[in-house]
Amino acid sequence: MPSGQSILASTEFQMSLLMFVALAGYLIAYRINQSAVVGIILAGIAVGPSLLGLVTYTDFVSTLAHLGAVVLLFTIGLEFSIKDIARIRYFAIALFGVIVPALGGFFLASLFDYGFKASVFIGTALTATSIAITANVLREMGKLQTETAKAIIGAAVIDDVLALLALSISEGIVSGELSSISLLTTTAKAIGFIVIGVLIGKILLGKLIVRLDKTRIAGKYPESIFIFAIMIAFLYAMAAEFVGLSAIVGSFLAGTSFAGVKLIRGEIFREGAEHLQIIFASIFFVSLGVIMDIHVITLNLLWFVLALSAVAILTKVIGCGIPAIIQRMSIKDSMIIGTGMVPRGEVAMIVALIGLSQNLINQSTYSALILMSLLTTIIAPLILRNWLFKR
Repeated sequence: MPSGQSILASTEFQMSLLMFVALAGYLIAYRINQSAVVGIILAGIAVGPSLLGLVTYTDFVSTLAHLGAVVLLFTIGLEFSIKDIARIRYFAIALFGVIVPALGGFFLASLFDYGFKASVFIGTALTATSIAITANVLREMGKLQTETAKAIIGAAVIDDVLALLALSISEGIVSGELSSISLLTTTAKAIGFIVIGVLIGKILLGKLIVRLDKTRIAGKYPESIFIFAIMIAFLYAMAAEFVGLSAIVGSFLAGTSFAGVKLIRGEIFREGAEHLQIIFASIFFVSLGVIMDIHVITLNLLWFVLALSAVAILTKVIGCGIPAIIQRMSIKDSMIIGTGMVPRGEVAMIVALIGLSQNLINQSTYSALILMSLLTTIIAPLILRNWLFKR
């Protein structure tokens, strides 16, 4: 018979525990009348190393969380036509939403006596935006088709490309090997992937799934349509990571490829995507709470984390909000866009991990960036739900 230790470490038990935590998160969200994202993250904090220590951020949890983010953005992409978000006006929002936080993070770190290399990387970590968090909150509130939501999604996709360039620039600055050729190569790969991915999606994949939908195979096995679409989502996610972009940008583009496609068995296709998203996205949100460990916080680090989180919020609101106001959006809509770009989530965590692995930041700085990512991820939905949209 298997030992108690092996049972606790088994995949089945871990999956059951993660689903239980997600369910508890929904209960918390219901009790405090907040977004499910907030409740699930809080539940993750409770069962993680910070309090109960029942769940740790293992490779298993990390992998499932990664899959959750990919599936979530694929289902979000199904709601958008690429022409709705590919607008020049969103580029200005994304550009200033990267520059202002980068400068704010750099100067704040310098103020706290961090070295030049660490300050550069801290500024870089503040450039990122986690589209997954805000998109899920907007969807939950039925605001996904609003103009502000389209601006947030469009700017966040561009933001991912710009954050990639910022990371390349930062690595070049601290290593002394910054070159125009490497920047041009990075830019070309990122933009090339997005352009080619969109063209293939619209010209080939959208028509291909319609043809598959009409075949006898699909008639007998309607679930094959869903399997084909998810296969494309993961292929796009893999390709995005290959060129240095976030996997969720790739899965989002895959989703837009099938947006608006009329299918005979479209209901089965969408229901399958929804059910898969519910399971894995829940694990993704749980993982954001689990990764936090309050035991690493010292008094000095606490002040820095609070200051860094404040700068992270203000610089995104200002950096993205002002260009929106200049483009004649209302102050309220501009605030929604700025707040929607606040969550740093897993993207900033990845940047922090790169800095730690290359010895550009130490363990305490890494912990500060993780905590900042978590705080911005929780605070943004609270502001959107309880203030901006309620008003």
